[in-house]
Amino acid sequence: MSETISSLLSKYEERIIGQGKNLRLLLTAALTGGHVLIEGVPGTGKTQMVKTLAKLVSGTFSRIQFTPDLLPSDITGSSIYNMKEHSFQTIKGPIFTNVLLADEINRTPAKTQAALLEAMEEKQVTIQGETYPLPDFFFVAATQNPIEFEGTYPLPEAQQDRFLFKLIIDFPTLEEEIKILHLVVNEQSSPADISAMFSQEELLQTQQQIRSITISDQIADYMIKIVRKTREIENIQNGASTRAAISIAKAAQTWAYLENRDYVTPDDVKVVALPSLRHRIQLSPYAELEGSDIDETIQQLVGSITVPR
Repeated sequence: MSETISSLLSKYEERIIGQGKNLRLLLTAALTGGHVLIEGVPGTGKTQMVKTLAKLVSGTFSRIQFTPDLLPSDITGSSIYNMKEHSFQTIKGPIFTNVLLADEINRTPAKTQAALLEAMEEKQVTIQGETYPLPDFFFVAATQNPIEFEGTYPLPEAQQDRFLFKLIIDFPTLEEEIKILHLVVNEQSSPADISAMFSQEELLQTQQQIRSITISDQIADYMIKIVRKTREIENIQNGASTRAAISIAKAAQTWAYLENRDYVTPDDVKVVALPSLRHRIQLSPYAELEGSDIDETIQQLVGSITVPR
Protein backbone atom coordinates (compact mmCIF):
# COMPACT_ATOMS: atom_id res chain seq x y z
CA MET A 1 0.00 0.00 0.00
CA SER A 2 1.30 3.44 -0.89
CA GLU A 3 1.93 6.06 1.80
CA THR A 4 -0.77 8.20 0.18
CA ILE A 5 -3.47 5.56 0.69
CA SER A 6 -2.25 4.97 4.25
CA SER A 7 -2.53 8.71 4.97
CA LEU A 8 -5.96 8.78 3.33
CA LEU A 9 -7.22 6.02 5.61
CA SER A 10 -5.83 7.80 8.69
CA LYS A 11 -7.48 11.08 7.69
CA TYR A 12 -10.73 9.26 6.91
CA GLU A 13 -10.84 7.62 10.35
CA GLU A 14 -10.13 10.98 12.02
CA ARG A 15 -13.23 12.46 10.37
CA ILE A 16 -15.64 9.52 10.65
CA ILE A 17 -15.47 8.13 14.18
CA GLY A 18 -16.34 4.56 15.14
CA GLN A 19 -16.66 3.09 11.64
CA GLY A 20 -13.06 2.02 10.97
CA LYS A 21 -13.82 -1.29 9.29
CA ASN A 22 -16.74 0.09 7.24
CA LEU A 23 -14.58 3.00 6.04
CA ARG A 24 -11.92 0.55 4.92
CA LEU A 25 -14.56 -1.56 3.16
CA LEU A 26 -16.02 1.54 1.49
CA LEU A 27 -12.58 2.50 0.18
CA THR A 28 -12.03 -1.14 -0.87
CA ALA A 29 -15.22 -1.05 -2.96
CA ALA A 30 -14.27 2.27 -4.56
CA LEU A 31 -10.78 1.05 -5.50
CA THR A 32 -12.20 -2.27 -6.74
CA GLY A 33 -14.52 -0.44 -9.13
CA GLY A 34 -17.69 -1.72 -7.46
CA HIS A 35 -20.62 -0.03 -5.74
CA VAL A 36 -21.98 -0.21 -2.19
CA LEU A 37 -25.39 -0.56 -0.59
CA ILE A 38 -25.35 1.02 2.88
CA GLU A 39 -28.02 0.18 5.44
CA GLY A 40 -28.37 2.05 8.70
CA VAL A 41 -30.79 4.09 10.77
CA PRO A 42 -30.93 7.87 10.17
CA GLY A 43 -28.22 9.98 11.76
CA THR A 44 -25.40 7.41 11.77
CA GLY A 45 -23.16 9.32 9.32
CA LYS A 46 -23.86 7.54 6.04
CA THR A 47 -23.91 10.74 3.96
CA GLN A 48 -20.83 12.08 5.74
CA MET A 49 -18.92 8.87 4.99
CA VAL A 50 -19.55 9.10 1.26
CA LYS A 51 -19.08 12.87 0.97
CA THR A 52 -15.77 12.72 2.86
CA LEU A 53 -14.50 9.93 0.60
CA ALA A 54 -15.28 12.03 -2.48
CA LYS A 55 -13.24 14.90 -1.06
CA LEU A 56 -10.29 12.69 -0.16
CA VAL A 57 -10.04 11.21 -3.66
CA SER A 58 -10.47 14.63 -5.36
CA GLY A 59 -13.70 13.46 -6.99
CA THR A 60 -16.86 15.35 -7.87
CA PHE A 61 -19.84 14.51 -5.66
CA SER A 62 -23.59 14.39 -6.33
CA ARG A 63 -26.46 13.42 -4.06
CA ILE A 64 -29.89 12.31 -5.23
CA GLN A 65 -32.75 12.06 -2.75
CA PHE A 66 -34.89 9.19 -4.01
CA THR A 67 -38.64 9.80 -3.72
CA PRO A 68 -41.74 8.02 -5.13
CA ASP A 69 -42.16 10.67 -7.85
CA LEU A 70 -38.52 10.64 -9.03
CA LEU A 71 -38.21 9.93 -12.76
CA PRO A 72 -35.35 8.17 -14.59
CA SER A 73 -34.59 11.44 -16.42
CA ASP A 74 -34.07 13.15 -13.04
CA ILE A 75 -31.05 10.86 -12.63
CA THR A 76 -29.67 10.47 -16.13
CA GLY A 77 -30.66 13.78 -17.71
CA SER A 78 -32.86 14.74 -20.63
CA SER A 79 -32.96 16.45 -24.00
CA ILE A 80 -34.82 19.79 -24.25
CA TYR A 81 -35.62 22.06 -27.17
CA ASN A 82 -33.69 25.35 -27.12
CA MET A 83 -36.10 27.94 -28.53
CA LYS A 84 -33.33 30.51 -29.01
CA GLU A 85 -31.04 28.26 -31.04
CA HIS A 86 -33.86 26.14 -32.59
CA SER A 87 -32.14 22.88 -31.64
CA PHE A 88 -32.30 20.15 -29.03
CA GLN A 89 -29.89 20.44 -26.11
CA THR A 90 -28.81 17.61 -23.80
CA ILE A 91 -28.90 18.40 -20.10
CA LYS A 92 -26.82 15.84 -18.21
CA GLY A 93 -28.20 14.62 -14.90
CA PRO A 94 -26.48 14.31 -11.49
CA ILE A 95 -25.28 10.80 -12.39
CA PHE A 96 -22.40 12.37 -14.35
CA THR A 97 -20.07 12.55 -11.38
CA ASN A 98 -17.29 10.56 -9.70
CA VAL A 99 -19.07 9.74 -6.43
CA LEU A 100 -22.86 9.50 -6.33
CA LEU A 101 -24.89 9.17 -3.15
CA ALA A 102 -28.25 7.55 -3.96
CA ASP A 103 -30.06 8.41 -0.74
CA GLU A 104 -32.90 6.06 0.29
CA ILE A 105 -32.86 4.15 -2.99
CA ASN A 106 -35.77 1.98 -1.81
CA ARG A 107 -38.15 4.97 -1.81
CA THR A 108 -38.47 5.13 -5.59
CA PRO A 109 -40.25 2.72 -7.99
CA ALA A 110 -38.45 -0.07 -9.86
CA LYS A 111 -38.29 1.84 -13.17
CA THR A 112 -36.24 4.65 -11.62
CA GLN A 113 -34.09 2.21 -9.63
CA ALA A 114 -33.35 0.37 -12.88
CA ALA A 115 -32.11 3.57 -14.57
CA LEU A 116 -29.44 3.94 -11.91
CA LEU A 117 -28.52 0.26 -11.79
CA GLU A 118 -28.12 0.11 -15.58
CA ALA A 119 -25.66 3.01 -15.46
CA MET A 120 -23.75 1.27 -12.64
CA GLU A 121 -23.39 -1.87 -14.73
CA GLU A 122 -22.65 -0.33 -18.13
CA LYS A 123 -20.86 2.87 -16.99
CA GLN A 124 -22.77 4.76 -19.65
CA VAL A 125 -26.07 6.59 -20.02
CA THR A 126 -28.39 6.83 -23.02
CA ILE A 127 -30.34 10.06 -23.45
CA GLN A 128 -32.76 10.29 -26.39
CA GLY A 129 -30.87 7.58 -28.28
CA GLU A 130 -27.43 9.15 -27.69
CA THR A 131 -24.94 7.28 -25.47
CA TYR A 132 -22.69 9.20 -23.07
CA PRO A 133 -19.85 7.54 -21.09
CA LEU A 134 -19.60 8.10 -17.36
CA PRO A 135 -16.27 9.10 -15.76
CA ASP A 136 -13.52 6.45 -15.52
CA PHE A 137 -13.84 6.61 -11.75
CA PHE A 138 -17.54 6.21 -11.01
CA PHE A 139 -18.68 5.04 -7.58
CA VAL A 140 -22.24 4.72 -6.30
CA ALA A 141 -23.14 4.46 -2.62
CA ALA A 142 -26.86 3.75 -2.20
CA THR A 143 -28.45 4.01 1.24
CA GLN A 144 -31.60 2.49 2.65
CA ASN A 145 -33.34 2.80 5.98
CA PRO A 146 -33.94 -0.56 7.73
CA ILE A 147 -36.63 0.62 10.17
CA GLU A 148 -39.18 2.41 7.97
CA PHE A 149 -40.83 0.23 5.31
CA GLU A 150 -44.05 2.15 4.63
CA GLY A 151 -44.01 3.66 1.14
CA THR A 152 -40.84 1.84 0.09
CA TYR A 153 -39.99 -0.29 -2.94
CA PRO A 154 -37.43 -2.90 -1.77
CA LEU A 155 -34.68 -3.69 -4.25
CA PRO A 156 -35.23 -7.11 -5.84
CA GLU A 157 -32.50 -9.69 -5.23
CA ALA A 158 -31.35 -9.49 -8.86
CA GLN A 159 -30.77 -5.75 -8.49
CA GLN A 160 -29.04 -6.05 -5.12
CA ASP A 161 -26.64 -8.45 -6.84
CA ARG A 162 -25.25 -5.47 -8.80
CA PHE A 163 -23.67 -4.07 -5.63
CA LEU A 164 -20.23 -5.27 -4.64
CA PHE A 165 -20.86 -4.87 -0.89
CA LYS A 166 -23.67 -4.31 1.53
CA LEU A 167 -22.47 -2.47 4.63
CA ILE A 168 -24.39 -2.27 7.91
CA ILE A 169 -23.86 0.97 9.85
CA ASP A 170 -24.46 0.58 13.57
CA PHE A 171 -24.47 3.07 16.44
CA PRO A 172 -21.06 4.12 17.83
CA THR A 173 -19.89 3.29 21.35
CA LEU A 174 -20.32 5.77 24.22
CA GLU A 175 -16.72 7.02 23.92
CA GLU A 176 -16.98 7.35 20.15
CA GLU A 177 -20.28 9.23 20.39
CA ILE A 178 -18.77 11.72 22.85
CA LYS A 179 -15.85 12.27 20.47
CA ILE A 180 -18.25 12.84 17.55
CA LEU A 181 -20.19 15.38 19.62
CA HIS A 182 -17.01 17.34 20.38
CA LEU A 183 -15.94 17.29 16.73
CA VAL A 184 -19.28 18.62 15.51
CA VAL A 185 -19.66 21.25 18.25
CA ASN A 186 -16.14 22.51 17.53
CA GLU A 187 -16.91 22.46 13.77
CA GLN A 188 -14.03 20.12 13.00
CA SER A 189 -15.98 17.49 11.06
CA SER A 190 -17.18 19.36 7.96
CA PRO A 191 -16.10 17.81 4.63
CA ALA A 192 -15.71 21.34 3.20
CA ASP A 193 -12.27 21.84 4.76
CA ILE A 194 -10.89 18.43 3.73
CA SER A 195 -8.08 18.51 1.19
CA ALA A 196 -7.70 15.83 -1.48
CA MET A 197 -5.11 13.16 -0.69
CA PHE A 198 -4.42 12.12 -4.29
CA SER A 199 -5.49 12.87 -7.85
CA GLN A 200 -7.80 10.99 -10.21
CA GLU A 201 -4.75 9.84 -12.22
CA GLU A 202 -3.15 8.35 -9.09
CA LEU A 203 -6.46 6.69 -8.23
CA LEU A 204 -6.67 5.00 -11.63
CA GLN A 205 -3.00 3.92 -11.36
CA THR A 206 -3.75 2.37 -7.96
CA GLN A 207 -6.66 0.43 -9.48
CA GLN A 208 -4.27 -0.94 -12.12
CA GLN A 209 -1.78 -2.04 -9.44
CA ILE A 210 -4.56 -3.82 -7.52
CA ARG A 211 -5.43 -5.93 -10.57
CA SER A 212 -1.93 -7.41 -10.47
CA ILE A 213 -2.37 -8.80 -6.92
CA THR A 214 -1.88 -12.58 -7.07
CA ILE A 215 -4.72 -15.02 -6.38
CA SER A 216 -3.34 -18.57 -6.18
CA ASP A 217 -5.28 -21.59 -7.45
CA GLN A 218 -5.85 -22.74 -3.85
CA ILE A 219 -7.35 -19.36 -2.87
CA ALA A 220 -9.53 -19.29 -5.99
CA ASP A 221 -10.77 -22.78 -5.11
CA TYR A 222 -11.49 -21.57 -1.54
CA MET A 223 -13.62 -18.68 -2.85
CA ILE A 224 -15.61 -20.90 -5.17
CA LYS A 225 -16.27 -23.45 -2.40
CA ILE A 226 -17.66 -20.67 -0.16
CA VAL A 227 -20.04 -19.46 -2.87
CA ARG A 228 -21.15 -22.97 -3.85
CA LYS A 229 -21.78 -23.81 -0.19
CA THR A 230 -24.46 -21.07 -0.09
CA ARG A 231 -26.46 -23.14 -2.59
CA GLU A 232 -26.21 -26.35 -0.56
CA ILE A 233 -27.20 -25.64 3.05
CA GLU A 234 -30.82 -25.84 4.26
CA ASN A 235 -30.86 -22.44 6.00
CA ILE A 236 -30.40 -20.62 2.68
CA GLN A 237 -33.28 -20.56 0.19
CA ASN A 238 -31.46 -18.71 -2.63
CA GLY A 239 -27.69 -19.08 -2.86
CA ALA A 240 -25.13 -16.69 -4.34
CA SER A 241 -24.37 -16.43 -8.06
CA THR A 242 -21.05 -16.63 -9.90
CA ARG A 243 -20.96 -12.83 -9.75
CA ALA A 244 -20.57 -13.19 -5.97
CA ALA A 245 -17.38 -15.23 -6.44
CA ILE A 246 -16.01 -12.60 -8.84
CA SER A 247 -16.88 -9.85 -6.33
CA ILE A 248 -15.11 -11.69 -3.51
CA ALA A 249 -12.02 -12.22 -5.67
CA LYS A 250 -11.74 -8.58 -6.78
CA ALA A 251 -12.46 -7.21 -3.30
CA ALA A 252 -9.92 -9.61 -1.73
CA GLN A 253 -7.25 -8.26 -4.12
CA THR A 254 -7.97 -4.71 -2.95
CA TRP A 255 -8.02 -5.71 0.72
CA ALA A 256 -4.65 -7.44 0.28
CA TYR A 257 -3.30 -4.24 -1.32
CA LEU A 258 -4.50 -2.20 1.67
CA GLU A 259 -2.73 -4.72 3.89
CA ASN A 260 0.48 -4.04 1.94
CA ARG A 261 0.69 -7.48 0.28
CA ASP A 262 0.95 -8.52 -3.37
CA TYR A 263 -0.98 -11.76 -2.84
CA VAL A 264 -4.38 -12.74 -1.40
CA THR A 265 -4.63 -14.82 1.79
CA PRO A 266 -7.59 -16.77 3.25
CA ASP A 267 -7.99 -14.00 5.86
CA ASP A 268 -8.56 -11.45 3.08
CA VAL A 269 -11.27 -13.69 1.68
CA LYS A 270 -12.93 -14.05 5.08
CA VAL A 271 -13.04 -10.28 5.60
CA VAL A 272 -14.72 -9.47 2.27
CA ALA A 273 -16.97 -12.55 2.11
CA LEU A 274 -19.50 -11.20 4.63
CA PRO A 275 -20.24 -7.82 2.93
CA SER A 276 -20.08 -9.53 -0.48
CA LEU A 277 -22.68 -12.19 0.39
CA ARG A 278 -25.15 -10.70 2.89
CA HIS A 279 -27.27 -9.06 0.15
CA ARG A 280 -26.93 -11.94 -2.30
CA ILE A 281 -28.47 -14.76 -0.28
CA GLN A 282 -31.92 -15.25 1.18
CA LEU A 283 -32.68 -17.27 4.28
CA SER A 284 -35.30 -20.02 4.07
CA PRO A 285 -38.67 -19.34 5.80
CA TYR A 286 -37.80 -22.04 8.35
CA ALA A 287 -34.49 -20.33 9.22
CA GLU A 288 -36.24 -16.97 9.60
CA LEU A 289 -38.84 -18.49 11.92
CA GLU A 290 -36.02 -19.98 13.98
CA GLY A 291 -34.54 -16.48 14.31
CA SER A 292 -31.43 -17.14 12.21
CA ASP A 293 -29.36 -14.14 11.21
CA ILE A 294 -27.82 -13.74 7.73
CA ASP A 295 -24.45 -12.54 9.05
CA GLU A 296 -24.19 -15.43 11.53
CA THR A 297 -25.19 -17.91 8.81
CA ILE A 298 -22.47 -16.61 6.47
CA GLN A 299 -19.82 -16.69 9.19
CA GLN A 300 -20.71 -20.28 10.11
CA LEU A 301 -20.69 -21.22 6.43
CA VAL A 302 -17.25 -19.68 5.83
CA GLY A 303 -15.95 -21.32 8.97
CA SER A 304 -17.08 -24.74 7.72
CA ILE A 305 -14.87 -24.58 4.59
CA THR A 306 -11.35 -26.00 4.93
CA VAL A 307 -8.83 -23.16 4.80
CA PRO A 308 -6.03 -23.67 2.24
CA ARG A 309 -2.46 -23.56 3.50
